[in-house]
Amino acid sequence: MSEQNVSAVERALKILDVFTDQDPDLSLKELAERTGMYKSTLSRLAGTLESHGFLMTSGRGRYRLGPALWRLGSIYRRSYRMDDVVRPHLSALVAQSGETASFYVPEGSNRLCLFRENSPSSLRHHLEEGAILPCDRGAAGHVIRAWGNGVDDRAIEVLGDRFAQSDGERDPDISAIAVPVLDRQNHLLGVLTLSGPGSRFTSEKRLKMLNSLQSHADDCGKKLSA
Repeated sequence: MSEQNVSAVERALKILDVFTDQDPDLSLKELAERTGMYKSTLSRLAGTLESHGFLMTSGRGRYRLGPALWRLGSIYRRSYRMDDVVRPHLSALVAQSGETASFYVPEGSNRLCLFRENSPSSLRHHLEEGAILPCDRGAAGHVIRAWGNGVDDRAIEVLGDRFAQSDGERDPDISAIAVPVLDRQNHLLGVLTLSGPGSRFTSEKRLKMLNSLQSHADDCGKKLSA
């Protein structure tokens, strides 16, 4: 592939990357401001992305992400072979705890929320599947660091305890507890997490859920390693 083609691909990916939950649709002017590209270049690239289903336009001339990305996202999740294994455990944990259950996997130096089932309570921890979060804050992040290359005191502690808690680290109102999902060689497959408002999901309640959380994580690990 020529350098010119590589550059075009990079610019097309840059366009897709500026859409967020807060800005799900953008005008050509807004895309230009966020990408730093000329409108003529954007219009040409956006037309190509739209023809392949990666972008779509509204009647107001605004762009939004297209259905091709949903299809690829579904393939991505299925490629982990985890969907059928993990989701029943998340449902069981939500039913037992009343809090939100999530499954994270490492994503570079960050963590990706691959699967999630929200608490039935109106007061809950809101986060969407596909969200990418840092690993230096939050219970799930501490577990990933401990089984990755973390060498600080917190990582060593989590590695020994085989679980991590957090209280207001990433979000001042949210508390969480997380355990590793390991394969038969003790390699990290992912992290099971319960999270909720700190006013309700206290340290005492989190620790009461620890045995159940670890049991579900062990079962996930065995099934995913089969």
